[in-house]
Amino acid sequence: MVPTKQVCWVALAIIVNLISISCVFPRSDDSRAILLPVLDDPTVSFTVWFQVGSQNDPPGKEGLAALTGALISSGATTTNGYKEILEKLYPLASEYSVHVDKEMTTLNGRSHIANLEKYFVLLTDAYLRPDFNESDFKRLKSDQLNYLEKTLRYASDEELCKEVLSEIIFTGTPYRHPVQGTVAGLQSITLEDVKSFYESFYIRENARVAMGGGYPSWLVKRFEKTLESLPSGQVIGELTVEPPQAAGRSVVLVQKDDSDASISLGFPISVRRGERDFYALWIANSWLGEHRNSSGRLYDVIRRERGMNYGNYSYIEAFPQGGSRFMPPVNVARRQQIFQIWIRTLPNSQAQFALRAAVRQLVELIEKGMNASEFELTRSFLSKYYLHFAETTQMRLGYAVDDVFYGIGGEGHLARFSEMMASISLDEVNAALKKYLQHENMMITIITGEAELLAEALRQDLPSPVKYGSPKSVDVLEEDELIETYPLEVRSIRISLIEEIFEN
Repeated sequence: MVPTKQVCWVALAIIVNLISISCVFPRSDDSRAILLPVLDDPTVSFTVWFQVGSQNDPPGKEGLAALTGALISSGATTTNGYKEILEKLYPLASEYSVHVDKEMTTLNGRSHIANLEKYFVLLTDAYLRPDFNESDFKRLKSDQLNYLEKTLRYASDEELCKEVLSEIIFTGTPYRHPVQGTVAGLQSITLEDVKSFYESFYIRENARVAMGGGYPSWLVKRFEKTLESLPSGQVIGELTVEPPQAAGRSVVLVQKDDSDASISLGFPISVRRGERDFYALWIANSWLGEHRNSSGRLYDVIRRERGMNYGNYSYIEAFPQGGSRFMPPVNVARRQQIFQIWIRTLPNSQAQFALRAAVRQLVELIEKGMNASEFELTRSFLSKYYLHFAETTQMRLGYAVDDVFYGIGGEGHLARFSEMMASISLDEVNAALKKYLQHENMMITIITGEAELLAEALRQDLPSPVKYGSPKSVDVLEEDELIETYPLEVRSIRISLIEEIFEN
């Protein structure tokens, strides 16, 4: 059979992607630059990575790291007002933005090589000469408060549910609050707090630059040299992030009137990207619930066979804003991760059943492991699917930065992912499942409009039969009988009001 043009182009794209992923990022011990040359790319991607994040928010000032980052990317510099910056960026068809996470802050941008000089000046001004004026401060602080009080609480139940789960799991640690902060924390922040935070953490010792694409060689030293214009300071050592051990299965229900149910459940895991066990666990997790993929077991049971909701997925790394992205994000590298199952919004009457179905699948996976057929099919899928993780130079550059965070040497995580898919065995996968996953001690969060009713059902472990709007197969109905009485054995239940979430 003669291949079609479409097949040929797809094959060519995969080959180009493989070559880019296999590039060695030139680094030396004394270099502060992370480089990803892509000679045929007519654009240049930039990242300035500061080793600071929301974990460094002072107590009572939660949201300070995010607000400082916002003022750098969306505020004036001492050279240009913010409106003037936008006017200068527009004809360059370029922009830059800041992403703040728990432990990382990255300023990212991209420009065509024809506009490089003009763009470079604007980009470097942002982090070297921020103006921190009162007008920008009030505007961006208001935006951040609106996100917490309105968007997160009332317009994004699924993201809210995941954030509540993270808050509970990381109680008493620097990871506890959302990156955007808390309402009380943000309200207490002053412009002087922002200036002080910048002076303490945006120091040359905390910074690295990264560049990818068809950049000219002379730009490397120039970009790296900009860090010398940052103040020198004392690096704050790694903060302790030790989440408390859950005792049994605990549930937090967030009462949100007129809301359907969104569910998240999980627990801390110690495996980290770069370790062989991480890739073994990724295979098992992909089989259980690869993000936005219709082949996962959770998707099959809850969505495909029963049509309860849009999707059901699981994760072994942080995956913020999952509703708006398809591939794993970059620059959310963290020393401590959680295993998490995300059950997307469904009717309140089906919440207990869906929770039972998900916990039952997790228990079966841990206790029985994957079989040879499931393993081979999933490994084969991932050996090609990972090529979509980083289809652009900017994304591959993001992975290169993350490689440095995790201490992954050689050709980096993406190349290692490919190697591991070819070498990991079924026995390693099932051993990793038993080593890192468990089901006895976990936190469960549910956003619901019927918190009291659901709490009572969970306390008594009442049966949860489901009524369908269309006929189901005999196999599905027989499995329903097992799921609807599956023991959840919830140890504790707490109800919170939506108005209280992330207030302090």
